[in-house]
Amino acid sequence: MTLLVWLVAIGALVYGLAKAKWSFAVWTAVIGGALLVLTFTPYLGGIAAWILWLLFIPIALMNIDDLRISVLSKPMLSYVKKILPPMSQTERDAIEAGTAWWEAELFRGQPDWGQLLNHNVSELSAEEQEFLDGTTDELCRMIDDWKVTNDLNDLSPETWEFIKKNKFLGMIIPKKYGGLEFSAIAHSSVVMKISTRSGTAGVSVMVPNSLGPAELLLHYGTEEQKNYYLPRLAVGEEIPCFALTGPNAGSDAGAIPDTGIVCMGKHEGKEVLGLRLNWEKRYITLGPIATVLGLAFKAYDPDGLLGGEEDLGITCALIPTTTPGVSIGNRHNPLNSAFQNGPNWGKDVFIPMDWIIGGQDQIGKGWRMLVECLSVGRGISLPALGTGAGKFASYMTGAYAAIRKQFNVPIGRFEGVEEALTRIGGLTYMMEAGRRLTASAIDHGEKPSVVTAILKYHNTEGMRQVINDAMDVHGGRGICIGPSNYLARAYQSIPISITVEGANILTRSLIIFGQGAMRCHPYLIEEVTAASLENKEEGLQRFDQALFKHLGYAVCNGARSFLYGLTRSRLALSPIDGPTRGYFKRLARMSASYSFVSDFAMLFLGGGLKRKEKLSGRFADALSYMYLSSAVLKRFEDTGRPAEDLPFVEWSTKYCLYNVQDALDEILRNFPSVIVGQILRLIVFPTGKSLRYPNDRVGHEVAKRLIMPSEARDRLTDGVYKTTDPNDPIGCVQYAFQAVVAAYEAEKKLKKASIAPPELGRPSNWLEDAVSQGVITKEEAKLVEVAHDATREAIMVDDFPPKKAVSKRKATKKAA
Repeated sequence: MTLLVWLVAIGALVYGLAKAKWSFAVWTAVIGGALLVLTFTPYLGGIAAWILWLLFIPIALMNIDDLRISVLSKPMLSYVKKILPPMSQTERDAIEAGTAWWEAELFRGQPDWGQLLNHNVSELSAEEQEFLDGTTDELCRMIDDWKVTNDLNDLSPETWEFIKKNKFLGMIIPKKYGGLEFSAIAHSSVVMKISTRSGTAGVSVMVPNSLGPAELLLHYGTEEQKNYYLPRLAVGEEIPCFALTGPNAGSDAGAIPDTGIVCMGKHEGKEVLGLRLNWEKRYITLGPIATVLGLAFKAYDPDGLLGGEEDLGITCALIPTTTPGVSIGNRHNPLNSAFQNGPNWGKDVFIPMDWIIGGQDQIGKGWRMLVECLSVGRGISLPALGTGAGKFASYMTGAYAAIRKQFNVPIGRFEGVEEALTRIGGLTYMMEAGRRLTASAIDHGEKPSVVTAILKYHNTEGMRQVINDAMDVHGGRGICIGPSNYLARAYQSIPISITVEGANILTRSLIIFGQGAMRCHPYLIEEVTAASLENKEEGLQRFDQALFKHLGYAVCNGARSFLYGLTRSRLALSPIDGPTRGYFKRLARMSASYSFVSDFAMLFLGGGLKRKEKLSGRFADALSYMYLSSAVLKRFEDTGRPAEDLPFVEWSTKYCLYNVQDALDEILRNFPSVIVGQILRLIVFPTGKSLRYPNDRVGHEVAKRLIMPSEARDRLTDGVYKTTDPNDPIGCVQYAFQAVVAAYEAEKKLKKASIAPPELGRPSNWLEDAVSQGVITKEEAKLVEVAHDATREAIMVDDFPPKKAVSKRKATKKAA
C-alpha cells in the first residue's frame, strides 16, 4: 500500500510538471508541501521520504539567486563559452532575419493548437480566381511543351508576349506600379498551374516574382528606384535576373569572391562616387535574356572614402546589362529544360552609389536582404512546383492506371501499382496542405525562413518521389519521349528543383535545424547573447535568468515526453473531437519528445552540433514532419472534414508521425554519449516505439480515390491545368478516362457473358454480336467502342523516322 501511494504521488508530480505552467518557485513550494504531508503521514514516511528530501533540497536551494549563480550558472556559463564558437555576422543576420511562426510552437514542446486552428488561411480573391481560371488557362492552352523543349529551346515569341502583356512577371508588384498585387497564395497557385503544363513556363514566370529584384526593391529600394524599375518589370519591359552563385561560392554564399571597391568614376559624363565591380556568376536563371541584373558582391572601402571600416559587407545592386564591362555568356543546358539560364561576369564595371538597392545607406546590408526576402520566395515558388507535380501525377497516373489493363484488369487494381498510387495521393495531400498553410502565413506578414526551408526541401523531395512513382506506373508509356509524353520532361528536371535555392542536402543538414534551434528555442538566443557580452557581470546575470527559465522548460518537456509516452499519448490534450483527435494527441507527444531531446543534444554538443550534420538532419526531419502533419490536420479542419478525404488525411498524418518517431529513434541510437542516449530513450520511448507506417487498408482507400471519379479526386487535383481535348497529350488520357468510366457497366455485362475483343486478325464484329445476343444495347456498344478507341490512343507512344529529329505520332487507332 505504501509503495502504491508513493507511486501515485510521483505520478501526480510528473502529471503536474507536464500540464501546469507554474514558475520554479511555485513548483518548489508545491513539491515541498507534498513531501511534508507524505513524510509525517503514518506508514508513508521512512527511508523513501528521506531519499526524496535529499534529492529535493539541492533543487529547492536553486531559488536562492546568489547560491544558484555560484554553483550552477557561473560554471554553466564557462561551459557554454567553450562549446559555442563565435557567431559570424552572416550567421547572426540569417538568424535575426525573418520571423519564427508555428514551427516554434512545435519546437517548444507544448503547441498552442489555437494558434494553428484559429489562423485564417488565405483564399483567392475574385480577381485572382478569375485570372487563374481564365488568363492562366489561356496561357496553358498556348503552350506546346514538346515544341518548347525539343524545337525552340525557349518559349515561343507569342507566349512571351502573352506573359508580358498579362503581367505574369508582375504578380507581386503593387497596382500603383502597374503590377497585379497578388497574394502569396495566388502567386503560388498561378505558378503551380503553369508548371503542370510546362516546367519552362513555370520557371520563367516564377523567377521574377520570387528570386528577382522586384522583391528586394519593394522592401528596400528607394522611391526613385521603385518608380523607375517596378512599372517596367511589371509588364516585362525589363527582364530581371539575380546573380548570387559563382564558380567558387554556391551554398557558402557568404564566401563570394565578387567585389565592389568604393571609388570615384565617370557616370553620364560626371565624376561621381560609386563602386568598381568585378564578378563571375553562373547558373543565373533568365540571365541570357535579362536587361537588368541584380548582383550580390562584397563591398570594400580601402581609401576610406565613406569614412568608416574597409570591409563593408555583402551588398546588392541593380545593373543594366548594357553597362560597359558587363558580359552575358552563353546558355547552360539544365537537363534539357528550356528556361533561360547561363553565366555572366563583369570586369571593372563602374556603377554610381544610387544603383545600390536602397542607395548608399544600404551598403553592407545585402546578406540580410537576401535572407529575409528570398526566403519568402523560396516558400512560394519551388513548393508550388512540387505540389503541382504531385497534383499532376495524381491526375494523370490515376487516370492512366484506370484505363490501362493487364490480364484484363485495370493496372490500378494491382496491389503493387496501388502502393505507388498511394504514395502519390498521400504525399500530394501533404504537399498541398503545407503549400497552403505556408503561403497563408506569408500573406499574414510572416517571414518564416525555417518553414520555407522545410517546404522547399520536402515538396521538392516529394516531387521526386511522386514523379518516380508515376513513371513506374506508366512503364514504357513514360520512358518514350515525344510530343505525347507528359511525364518525361518533369522526370528529367527533378534534380533542378532539388539543387537550386539551397541544395536539399544543405537545407536538411544545416539550415532547418541550425536556424530552427536558434529561432524557435525560447531561451537559447538569450543565453548565447549573454555569453558574448563584454561586461562579464551583466552577462552572468542575464545568463542566470535565462538558464533558470531554461531548466524549468526542459524539466517540464521531459515530464510531458515521459507521461505521453507511458500512456501512448492518451493523456495528451487534443483541441478537437472528431476523427483526427488521436493524431493531435500523438503530435503533442512527439513535440514534447523532440523539444526534450534537442535540448540535451545542444547541451552536449553546443556549436559542434552544426558539424554533426547527420544528427542535425534527423532533427530537421522530425521538425519538418511535425510541421507537415499539423498542416494536414489544419487542412482537414478548414475544408469542413469531408469524410471522403479522410484516407488522405490518415495516410499523410501517419506517414509524418512515423517519420518523426523514426528520426528521434535514429538520434538516440547515434547520440554522442551512449549512456545519455539510453537514458533519454527510457524517457522518450518508455513503452517502445508505438507509431506505425500507414497500413494497407488506408493505402487502398487512397489509391481507389485516384482511379475513380469523385469529389475527393477533384479536390486533390484542383489547381492543375485540366482538359479533355482528345488532341491534347493531357486531354487524350482524360478523355479516355471519362470514356472508360462511362462504359463501365457495359463492360461488366460483357465480362459476365465472357465476351472480349477479338485477337488481331480475327473477325472484329464482337460488339454487334453482343448486341444481337441481348447482352448490351446499341447505345452501350457505342460507349464501349469509344472507350476502346480512346484507350488505344491514350496508351500509344511516339516514334520517329530513323536518323531524323522530326517526330511522328502513330496514327493507327484500331488494329487492322
